[in-house]
Amino acid sequence: MFESTTPAAVQAPPPRLRDAWVALTGLSAVFLFEMLDNSVLNVALPSIGRELIAPTASLQWVSGAYSLAFGSLMLLFGSVADRFGRRRIMLAGLTLLAIVSALTVFVTSIEQLITARALMGVAAAMTAPGSMALAFRLFARDELRVRALTVISTAGLVGLAAGPTIGGFALAVSPWQVLMVANAPIAAIAFFGIRAGIAADQQADLHRDRIDVIGAILGTATVVGVLLTPTLFVAGADVTVEWSTATATVVAAVAFVVRIRMARHPLLDLRLVGQPQVASGLAYKAAAGLAMAGLSYLVTVQLQLAWGWPPALAAIATLPQIVVLLVSGRFVGPVVRRLGLDRAAWMSATAVVAGLAVFALLGRFGYAWILLALVLVAAGMRVVGAVAGNNVLRGLPENRTSIGAALVDTASEIATAAGITAAGTILAAHVAGTIATVTWTPDRLASLQDAMLIAGLSITVLAAALVAIGIQRSRRTLPASITTQESTDV
Repeated sequence: MFESTTPAAVQAPPPRLRDAWVALTGLSAVFLFEMLDNSVLNVALPSIGRELIAPTASLQWVSGAYSLAFGSLMLLFGSVADRFGRRRIMLAGLTLLAIVSALTVFVTSIEQLITARALMGVAAAMTAPGSMALAFRLFARDELRVRALTVISTAGLVGLAAGPTIGGFALAVSPWQVLMVANAPIAAIAFFGIRAGIAADQQADLHRDRIDVIGAILGTATVVGVLLTPTLFVAGADVTVEWSTATATVVAAVAFVVRIRMARHPLLDLRLVGQPQVASGLAYKAAAGLAMAGLSYLVTVQLQLAWGWPPALAAIATLPQIVVLLVSGRFVGPVVRRLGLDRAAWMSATAVVAGLAVFALLGRFGYAWILLALVLVAAGMRVVGAVAGNNVLRGLPENRTSIGAALVDTASEIATAAGITAAGTILAAHVAGTIATVTWTPDRLASLQDAMLIAGLSITVLAAALVAIGIQRSRRTLPASITTQESTDV
């Protein structure tokens, strides 16, 4: 349905970034949707709650259903894409997204909306691995691959930064459904950009192994448990539910490992994950995600609870991080050319961890230290986001790039959940009562600051350990560098 043989299928890889602008436009639109979707919709939750008469617990799943489906199905669809075609699966996912988004105008209950959000998460899981894999495979040179990933991620960061503002203005003149229907034209742009700019997958670039259905079920159950369990503990759900979910997650994880070791064609080949470039790239990505999640959570607590800043002022205080994320994109290429891929990867991951350490040790002493922490984390994330992913894909066979991209995204999702859980659990254990209280005595405030120090340093140590593992694994392969290209390659 979606595949066709075009002249592009026999053309050599584009020698310059601008020669692939149609494809990059389509891939950027995909990442824009993935990052814009939840950020723009969160602003509309009060309006949705009033119109659909939805309780708070149900509203949580308007965002949660999307994230859960997205995070848990990426490995499965990454494997499916490597088997049946990355371009084909991505186009199918974009078609699903457009249809579900358009149908939200008929939603009349919170249950219908949650179902629609879950289907959008499925669409995101179908497109996310392909966006990185197709960008990687579009070019032959590592420099162009890194720059292409930087261009694509910039579109997503713009969506993440502008989402709340766009949502607020839209709600002032239109119903909340507009925010979801808007995904349809974005999906259309992505569909036509990818179909016109990227050649159909060649059979030689795909594998013919059977899909490991049992492994897919166990893997999905494991990721669902990893993402859901932290939410239950932080939200203070029933103890029986919390520990039952945690136990089921451990059982599923053990069964998944046993399955992929025994299966003839496992969903995830551990020998490939153990390859130096793959293991180091995943470690760096996980370290950065862990540190950034911990910092985001703790900065919110510091500004709004410990210092009593209103939400609007706290939002303004975090804007420098968004500015650095957007502006620093132009420096990723020069930094990587100067340092080489491996060194750029571990140094950028280290910068993210250092930012969290600065906040943990000095954040309580003034906003200037928080600003420094935000800048370090943003600058590091900008580089590690493109370089670590590129390293993972470079270390995999040509017919496993989609599962590799899915691994990168899944590692980031799990690390983010772990960072938030660790911070929330430590604060809950060290501060009596709820931290959402409006009254803070000097003793309770001191306990809060001590808890944030412990949480920040604990997550820093864990993230630093992941960076150390990444460095150790990367030394088992030859150092990679990027040849400097002329400015006409832009």
